[in-house]
Amino acid sequence: MTMSSLPRPPFDPELENTLGQMAEAVPLTFTAEMIPVVRANPPYQLTDEDFDAMGVTVRDVTIAGHQGDDILVSVITPKGHQHRGPGIYHTHGGGMVTGDRFAGIQHAIPWAVDNDAVLVTVEYRLAPEFPDPYPVEDCYAGLLWMADHAAELGIDPARIMIAGASAGGGLAAGTALLARDREGPELIGQVLIYPMLDDRDRTVSSGQFDGVGVWDRQSNRVGWTALLGERRGTDDVSVYAAPARATDLTGLPPAFIDCGSAEVFRDEDVAYASALWAAGVQAELHVWPGGFHGFDLVAPDSVLGRAMLNARRAWVNRLLGG
Repeated sequence: MTMSSLPRPPFDPELENTLGQMAEAVPLTFTAEMIPVVRANPPYQLTDEDFDAMGVTVRDVTIAGHQGDDILVSVITPKGHQHRGPGIYHTHGGGMVTGDRFAGIQHAIPWAVDNDAVLVTVEYRLAPEFPDPYPVEDCYAGLLWMADHAAELGIDPARIMIAGASAGGGLAAGTALLARDREGPELIGQVLIYPMLDDRDRTVSSGQFDGVGVWDRQSNRVGWTALLGERRGTDDVSVYAAPARATDLTGLPPAFIDCGSAEVFRDEDVAYASALWAAGVQAELHVWPGGFHGFDLVAPDSVLGRAMLNARRAWVNRLLGG
């Protein structure tokens, strides 16, 4: 494992203890050889009892994805939902290569319950078997389906937001760009949770977290290479695959962006927020001091984890009027 020689911000002490426990259990640097292992052993699996306890019902629907191929979405509806309320469209994380539509969903379900919103989460196809543009185009297809079926889902089509974490954050940003450029569906907000936005591997934070932390520089290269192949880092990459490359962010919906100060994605996420402001788009940015990538998932009850989750939930509730 190559340890970075660059100085870097320290990890939050409470989270550093969590990191140490994680490192004893699993390798923290992700490799291509680990893809089938992680897929076969997904973390954070929710049961029917979990969904029931959270106050929601879940049903699966097969829809047309990219090029008309079948993909799955799950519709998560608060119990007692009767009127047309907001819609939340969710794109999961997993480095573009792992994860399923329920990955990280435990943090989005409270937004739906708070606001009597219907949550739709998409099973987009994964790289490397399905490289770009399959993931983002599947995500856009799912958003189109959600908007087209808003009435039967109990959703106001004028009140749909998009949210995703990590790779899903990058896909949410790319899907928002597609929705703008293809003139619909119109989104009212985008929640980009430590989003994976830039394939070029040039930022300071990329160099600082090489061989240290969660989803380090080498891990990130694995994910982007799976998605883009030999195009990674070249000029032949679309803004929908790597939204950090976009030079025109005008007309996008308001954004919430968060990340940790101690992760690879820090600088590209901060730059994206700055680019949104420069384009006249409202954005709220949080950089949590000492946070590693995905710390809210593995340490939700830490002081920093609670603060991160509460800030995110408050923004969504303001947006949706809860």
